[in-house]
Amino acid sequence: MSKNNLPLLAFIDSSAPSSMSHSHLMLSLSRCPCAAVHLMFVDGANYQDLLHEMTGQKTVPNVFINKKHIGGCDKTMKAHKDGVLQKLLGEGSEVFDYDLIVIGGGSGGLACSKEAAALGKKVMVLDYVVPTPKGTTWGLGGTCVNVGCIPKKLMHQTALLGTAVEDARKFGWEFSDQGESYIQHGRKYEHSMYCFQKLPLMVLILGLRSPNANIESFSDPPSRNGKIPVNDEEQTNVPHIYAIGDILEGKWELTPVAIQAGKLLARRCDYVNVPTTVFTPMEYGSCGYPEEKAVEIYGQENLEIYHSLFWPLEFTVPGRDNNRCYAKIICNKLDNERVIGFHYLGPNAGEVTQGFGAAMKCGITKDQLDNTIGIHPTCAEIFTTMEVTKSSGGDITQSGC
Repeated sequence: MSKNNLPLLAFIDSSAPSSMSHSHLMLSLSRCPCAAVHLMFVDGANYQDLLHEMTGQKTVPNVFINKKHIGGCDKTMKAHKDGVLQKLLGEGSEVFDYDLIVIGGGSGGLACSKEAAALGKKVMVLDYVVPTPKGTTWGLGGTCVNVGCIPKKLMHQTALLGTAVEDARKFGWEFSDQGESYIQHGRKYEHSMYCFQKLPLMVLILGLRSPNANIESFSDPPSRNGKIPVNDEEQTNVPHIYAIGDILEGKWELTPVAIQAGKLLARRCDYVNVPTTVFTPMEYGSCGYPEEKAVEIYGQENLEIYHSLFWPLEFTVPGRDNNRCYAKIICNKLDNERVIGFHYLGPNAGEVTQGFGAAMKCGITKDQLDNTIGIHPTCAEIFTTMEVTKSSGGDITQSGC
């Protein structure tokens, strides 16, 4: 095929950064016959004079598609992002066996597959299962939930119950401090504590991935941590291949996020206002921006940060520290003090944060929080009575619940 008949023809200078960006785009469109004329290897000055006369453009790269002038790097990239480039190249006319192929039958993969199928698309799901003595047919999906979310919450609840038993003595309950014997199913069990002479090889392994998934093909530069970098549209460096869920670089490793991202792959998922909780003995919940990121984006002078320590009622009887729990909201002064960051350290953080996550999606402001009637005595009501700002340096310690 001669250069006169090539669908995509570009005049570039490999020493120019914009030309290198364009070269990466051309490589990603490798299914399309194309050619690049390197001006540094030909009579570059003469070529550029001719191109300037033809197109009015002095810079490189200078791109033509089907003999139609597109422009330089920025215009070519924009045409690719808007889908114009693909239409000019005739992409989309091919007939495929499936409309969508999903690799990975976890929460996000199945959510995306079901959503596409509900829209009338033909979908194939490929799930990688490591062969085990039980075979390879133990089903699709839920791996993160089964080995992560559920055990995490159960172990967290175990720790809370242990603390509750200790607190119960302050509420009048009596327990024996001596070990007891129990009879269960005809066998005798002693209340005992076990210890290992040496550390076991493995205790619990979460989030394993196949080392042979060849994800390096989608990473430029190559990923060092088994993650895939994507753009704002969740697209990899290969057109028509997208990534969602825990495999994404720099995104939340949360099952609800993966499910929502799967559903909204053709639309957009909000990766900022993601409510999340760390189930430590003192739970921590957050939604929106951390303080450092908010300052970086909006500037310290455009933010008002309200915060307070608080003392849950259930901490009073056992005599726990009355200044262990903390609440903070970050407000954008340029947007009617809209809450852009929510942070909570205290009991039942998951339950509290979930509700505020919905409120932040609706654009809740500090004034709306102040006009909300609090439920007494609860921990969440602290957000309806916040008055002290960090900038004021005022005292936030509490003496009562």
